[in-house]
Amino acid sequence: MIYEGSYYDQGGTISDPTYWNNNVAYFIERTHKLTLDKPCITIKIPFDRLGLDENMDQVVLSDFALREWVDHIEALNKLIYNRSRSDKENGAFYCFRPTNVVLQRNASFVEVISEKWYLCLMITVQLPFKDNNKAMRMLCKMLPKEVEELIAKFDLIKLNAAYELVKKQNMIREWLKSSEYCAFIANCSILPRKKDNSGPLEGALPFTSPEDIEIEICGLRGMGIKHGVTVITGGGYSGKSTMLDALNSGIYNHIIGDGREFVITDQSAMEISAEEGRPIKNINITPFIKWIPNSSTEQFSTDYASGSTSQAANIMEAINFGCKLLLIDEDRSATNFMIQDIKMRSLIKHEPITPFTERVRELYEAAHVSSVLVIGGSGEFLSVADQIILMDNFVPKNVTQEAKKLCEHDKPRERTPLAKWEIERKITTDHFSSYPQGSGTEKLMVSTMGYMMIGDEQIDIRGLYNITSHAQLAAIAFLIRKIAISNQDRFIFFHEKIKKALEDMEREGVDIVFSSFFPGFERWLELPRINEVLSVINRMKHLNNIQLEPSEHL
Repeated sequence: MIYEGSYYDQGGTISDPTYWNNNVAYFIERTHKLTLDKPCITIKIPFDRLGLDENMDQVVLSDFALREWVDHIEALNKLIYNRSRSDKENGAFYCFRPTNVVLQRNASFVEVISEKWYLCLMITVQLPFKDNNKAMRMLCKMLPKEVEELIAKFDLIKLNAAYELVKKQNMIREWLKSSEYCAFIANCSILPRKKDNSGPLEGALPFTSPEDIEIEICGLRGMGIKHGVTVITGGGYSGKSTMLDALNSGIYNHIIGDGREFVITDQSAMEISAEEGRPIKNINITPFIKWIPNSSTEQFSTDYASGSTSQAANIMEAINFGCKLLLIDEDRSATNFMIQDIKMRSLIKHEPITPFTERVRELYEAAHVSSVLVIGGSGEFLSVADQIILMDNFVPKNVTQEAKKLCEHDKPRERTPLAKWEIERKITTDHFSSYPQGSGTEKLMVSTMGYMMIGDEQIDIRGLYNITSHAQLAAIAFLIRKIAISNQDRFIFFHEKIKKALEDMEREGVDIVFSSFFPGFERWLELPRINEVLSVINRMKHLNNIQLEPSEHL
């Protein structure tokens, strides 16, 4: 081992945390001050040792390398595993195990040092309790040997295949942006998932598009979903919710073998549901709720929303985020928010709720927001849909014309007055802090039960269906904390702040928001979308949103 750039501290000991082996750097740092026996090690492998091109897509390279590295970490742990001892006694190696989506992460990234390019892999190591010899063997012999194995077996052909896949996925995304379509499902895709969601369900029926709505993009044929209102219907267990779930996951690129590689969805899409109990602060829900006793629906606030008010707020917030495609499953929706049939309209004379059936067309025509709806229990949406897909035992059929004939004799509805869809809000920073009131110590935590704690806030995040992993939640927590501690303004326009922060993370690395101050966090972060960051902020109870007129933007 060769130490470079070493220096001596006041005690006369070597303080440089980097050691080298065969031109590979091993940078050691503490994960947290309370876990000195579990350091974080960043392994930096020169591009020339892997035969890599500096022009390679860095996210694809990092994602591919991390997936290859997982197998090597498992091999290391097999060598030292002892079932009669805990990891703390025995020692162990840990790395991030990614889901099947391709994302920017801190567990694997590219770094340029003195004009030399490195592939960096981050791990943590549990050092064996009171066994310095084994610890030295793990760090200085076993780990470098396994890194050399990774280098020797690094498959540039497989890497190029991963690169070509993402290239094609991105070409489809670009095609969609300038087309009349908002989503695409390629023929032969495998939509059903295993129980653990780790990949395609074995024996599942490959997807086949109905011939009359089949399109071709970049040499691939499949079903195109046009902008507007699309209804996916069918009997129970027919595959309609599975299709919506696939479309929801299509906001991200997927790896080879996932089955959903060519399920491509508008990247602004959000799954919307009822979220009873969530807090809402000052948002205009008048397009859906005309009045509420003792409350304003133009600037609606509550600490405990109902199913209908929460779904209304979720839609208005999604539009505010820039979402252009809503994905809605009736099973996760408030029934009285979604529909009201003719008999109930006749019976209930003073109904404050304007059901989604009466707004979904206007939402597209006036606000250019499309909807894909899973509907199995009501025909109310058939008359307002542009396209109707019937799922029959996981086989889709285009039944638009047949469904429209069923609606020919429906009574025309009364025209609902047009709504105001554009809203803008700023947030006062009186209670925007990672410090609980009266405390000199920050509080930041993400629980496995679906809650995030920031300062005095306990945020329920169980209703956010577009978050891919605990690492993405951790990144959101650290990002919000960083904005909170650096903010000097009285008011915050969060769109601008978060957009800038995410651009910095994308350019400089996801890890720039991480802090080793907080216990309880694993070391891994994944880059989130702005939609999910804003969704978390909108669920904070103590922040005060102020709704603005467009002319008030300062």
